[in-house]
Amino acid sequence: MLATYPHHGRTFSFDPHAPLDISLPLAPGEGQVSCFWAEPVQFEVIRVGDYVGSVAAGGSTNYKRVHVTPHGNGTHTECYGHISAAPEATLNRCLRRFLFVARLVSVQPRPQLNGDEVVMLADVRRELEGGPEAAVRPEALILRTLPNHRAKRTRQYSGTNPTYLEPALAEYLAQQHIEHLLLDLPSVDREEDGGALLAHHAFWQYPHATRQQATITELIFVPDAVEDGLYLLNLQITSLELDASPSKPVLYALGS
Repeated sequence: MLATYPHHGRTFSFDPHAPLDISLPLAPGEGQVSCFWAEPVQFEVIRVGDYVGSVAAGGSTNYKRVHVTPHGNGTHTECYGHISAAPEATLNRCLRRFLFVARLVSVQPRPQLNGDEVVMLADVRRELEGGPEAAVRPEALILRTLPNHRAKRTRQYSGTNPTYLEPALAEYLAQQHIEHLLLDLPSVDREEDGGALLAHHAFWQYPHATRQQATITELIFVPDAVEDGLYLLNLQITSLELDASPSKPVLYALGS
């Protein structure tokens, strides 16, 4: 059975029984994706007196403590609090809706004279403004970089100067009212840029016209079988009063 979703005077259909999960899971050990020198995820069994929080070890229940760094382990979503000292700038307060019409585009980063690989405004703009989907104004943009190696699922990005966005692209997306940006990279900015964070500032329009409801989701993975086009995005987070949270973005293909 198909469900419907209204958007700017149009009604789209989607199959709620056909979700496309584009998140990378959190699991302990070295074989998980990580960036910015984050420690590996750890699951610690809790022990209190004679109680052990592991059924495998003879306990009545599983009861564990999780050590995770949202910005460095797995798929995560962040708000402008990432670059602000404002105590109210938490993702749990900024993200109040969870369903959005999204556009998925694939783009090849361009090598720069300094050796960096950068996703350029001209390439993304050409994709967004072309094809029949261009008539629909999306609320979210999902960027899949090419080539789309499965190694993205487990890559250790720290110290590798990963691909990032041209700041002009982030500015363009803000001007186009893209509220939610999702990408399969560790960051929209260069790994080491002296703290400039130009793309972060441009996308959130911080600090002069801050887009408090806007979010950036990093370290997703979109399989090749998922075609470019329009989707309904369900952006799931945990209710942490932090600037970022582990997240689970799920897509549903949209039809007319």
